Amino acid sequence: MADIPAKLVKELRDKTNAGFGDCKKALEANDGDMEKAIEWLRQKGITSAEKKSGKITAEGLVGSYIHTGGRVGVLVEVNCQTDFVARNEAFQALVKDIAMQIAACPNVEYVRIEDIPPDVVAKEKEIETGRDDLGNKPEAVREKIVAGRIEKRLKELSLLEQPYIKDQSITVAELVKQNIAGLGENIQVRRFVRFVMGEGIEKEESDFAAEVAAQTGAKAEEPAPVAEEPTAELVTEEPAPVEAAVAEPVAVESVEESVAVESAPQPEAKSKSEGKPGKKKAKK
Repeated sequence: MADIPAKLVKELRDKTNAGFGDCKKALEANDGDMEKAIEWLRQKGITSAEKKSGKITAEGLVGSYIHTGGRVGVLVEVNCQTDFVARNEAFQALVKDIAMQIAACPNVEYVRIEDIPPDVVAKEKEIETGRDDLGNKPEAVREKIVAGRIEKRLKELSLLEQPYIKDQSITVAELVKQNIAGLGENIQVRRFVRFVMGEGIEKEESDFAAEVAAQTGAKAEEPAPVAEEPTAELVTEEPAPVEAAVAEPVAVESVEESVAVESAPQPEAKSKSEGKPGKKKAKK
């Protein structure tokens, strides 16, 4: 691949109004030949797309894609200039393909690199700068490596920079440009949202064996309900025997006393004569 100078890329850009990256690709694909590069851009539809890129896109469609199983879903808004193009089958197919592309790229968070917030870029730079494999490298080399890694990372976050899933030789941005050339209107991917089943919900992870063991231990420590019932019955029945025990000796003692009184020897009755002292029996 020939090393293309920036001056040559700028010249092609001025002639075609194509983007800097597209002009560089065209020159690299044609070994720096300007005329062939222009033809290459026209075949890709990039030249006409760049001319329409400034047109207002207020129409379009909100497309959707639900992946098999219903665990991933995507909504995407793609804009065009007129309602006529929005009803076109080619445009509708493009919207569907872009929705499918988003579902297939879980790392994608933004439409284009320019949409990535500065704080996210700064955070990525901080992460890359702090990697251990850069510690022993010179400052200039380290900066180039960090810049290359950040550029790669930002492309991973951008939808338009992804290789098209149905044709890996082009990006999603090039797919859009081809449709601009074919449909004759400016087309812009405005925004999208991806839904993943259960995403963001804290799932409780439990150890089934430990849970069973805990429940078993808890049951072992608790007194069995069967053992409690007899205890309660005994407590409620205790007063009756106590009263009987108190009353019973009294009854026994009274009976014994009666028996003792009845069985005791009675004194013999004295005769009338013995009862009268001073009188003696007459002698015969």
